[in-house]
Amino acid sequence: MNKFSGFIKRRSVLLDKFVSGKITLNEYIQRTEGNGVSFYIHYWGVMPQHYNNFPHKHSFFEVCYVLEGQGTYIDKGSTYHIKENTMFLSSPDVLHQIKSDTGLFLLYVGFELIESDSSEKWVTLIEEAKQFSEVVIDVKEDEAAPLMWKSLLIQATKIESVLFEEILSNLAHSLILSLIQNFVVTSNCHSQKTVQKKSSLVLTLAKLYIKDNLSNSIKLTDTATHLHLSSRHLSRLFKDELGVSYSEYVQNVRIQRAATLLKTTDLSIRDIAQETGFPDVHYFTRVFTASMHISPGRFRALYTKLKTVIYKD
Repeated sequence: MNKFSGFIKRRSVLLDKFVSGKITLNEYIQRTEGNGVSFYIHYWGVMPQHYNNFPHKHSFFEVCYVLEGQGTYIDKGSTYHIKENTMFLSSPDVLHQIKSDTGLFLLYVGFELIESDSSEKWVTLIEEAKQFSEVVIDVKEDEAAPLMWKSLLIQATKIESVLFEEILSNLAHSLILSLIQNFVVTSNCHSQKTVQKKSSLVLTLAKLYIKDNLSNSIKLTDTATHLHLSSRHLSRLFKDELGVSYSEYVQNVRIQRAATLLKTTDLSIRDIAQETGFPDVHYFTRVFTASMHISPGRFRALYTKLKTVIYKD
């Protein structure tokens, strides 16, 4: 078997899997949902030889992915060249047309937001997508959306697998989210929110490190070094996002942990002081009393002897 005939055979096998997967997807996946957003899927498509169609509109979004071939895509009167590894988006109520003299191997999907089951954020995002989305983009084969699309079609042929529907549903939802991400041009406001989320992630990691190392000294410099940050930057994150200094936050966590141990364990007050990172029992007692307005011993008595479930000053 020569290389060309081998390629033809592999292409034929892949095509058969994609067509079979398309049929299964249309049977099982008419809706996807998760993370505050739901989509209705009108159809999943695989077209090995797509030539020309008439100008037309949809009431929903349609995304096409060119696996092979080349041609043109006309959208709102503008003409775009499309080729292998090109994706193009047709927005609702927009007149569009596909043309190709040699034929295109297309994967495509039609979908729309289910507003009643989606958050306000997603309703706004999809409305923006109708106005400000990219129309044609070039992608690489190893990017998320192309890989997920092909994997989804192949996974759809494995109907006998135990978690077939769960995997298929999650993969389909992830693909739709990835396609939207590829095409939607986000505003500066959205970009700023993304930066804020990244900072919050760093703060989450800092809080986790503090929690896991509470019995140690966990100085600001130690935590900053662990996270590969400057001490100044980490200190600013605590002030800006939590409204307290790093040292105040650590002390509050120590007190909260000590209160939990006093309520739920038989550990001695000395052991609890050590477990929560206080240098000695006397300092622990002084700080705990100042913070909780009650001594550690009396606090424990309220919970263990009197069976109190809520503590108020």
